[in-house]
Amino acid sequence: MTELTKSTAGAGEPATQTVVSPTEGEPAIARVTQWGEIRHRFLANRLAVVGLLLVTVLFLTAIFAPLIAPADPYHQDLNSTLQSPGGAHWLGTDALGRDQFSRIIFGTRIAVEVGLASIFLACFIGIIVGALAGYFGKATDSVLMRIADVFFAFPLLIGAIVIIIAMGRGVMPVIISLAVFSWPTVSRLLRSSILSVREADYVLAARALGASTSRIIIRHIIPNSIAAVMAYAAFSVGGAIVAEASLSFLGVGVSPEVPEWGNMLASAKDFLGVKDYLWVYPSVAIVLTVLGFVFVGDGLRDALDPKLR
Repeated sequence: MTELTKSTAGAGEPATQTVVSPTEGEPAIARVTQWGEIRHRFLANRLAVVGLLLVTVLFLTAIFAPLIAPADPYHQDLNSTLQSPGGAHWLGTDALGRDQFSRIIFGTRIAVEVGLASIFLACFIGIIVGALAGYFGKATDSVLMRIADVFFAFPLLIGAIVIIIAMGRGVMPVIISLAVFSWPTVSRLLRSSILSVREADYVLAARALGASTSRIIIRHIIPNSIAAVMAYAAFSVGGAIVAEASLSFLGVGVSPEVPEWGNMLASAKDFLGVKDYLWVYPSVAIVLTVLGFVFVGDGLRDALDPKLR
């Protein structure tokens, strides 16, 4: 049987392979899209699938935390302080008699909220700045990248602490502080990608046809330069969760009564070697969460790598 293969793709659009079979009784057209290939490569990566499962469990836990947690994470029972794991308290209780398992479950909500929101905000700012710097170049590129260098000069935690002290403790100040010092990396990644595609044939064709600058950037430049940013974003969610827990551990993150993994580690430091379950379980939660996002990011990076296409 002879098959005719035809590739169709618009300017700057994902390629689609169409296979036409002249034999009756068989499917006439089979399509394999670029995103289909990316999905196939991602799912072929076992660690990426494991990471996706971990992240899915994290999201479901955050959504259904009130149904999963056996107790109120804020409830203090001074008659049940520092109980070892077992019985009514699966993971024990802390120094105020609060159920550790319930606090870990509700801690996933803070982790997901801060991790996703801070990286989304960082990507939003970084994509705008990187697109403008990469497309226009020259003076615009120089000015925007020097601004990015100013934020690069600050260590993440120190810069975040300064912003939180100015704004006050809470979830939103933590999100803003992490985003403010994360967007420069996004802008540099996108800028470097744009420099390699802004002179591509489809961009020159769109410019020759009179397409506006905003349309060229949004329709052609960014979609063909975003792969590195997507992988970085997946990696960075885990980093943002660790940074948020670190800020709470240092006493400048969310309020200490909030069920959050960094707060749990901070309250456990006085019982090291005595009640190790107080720090072991929150630490395991952080490690599994970060591993999940790292595996997903690694899988995205390999799936989106043009060299593998």
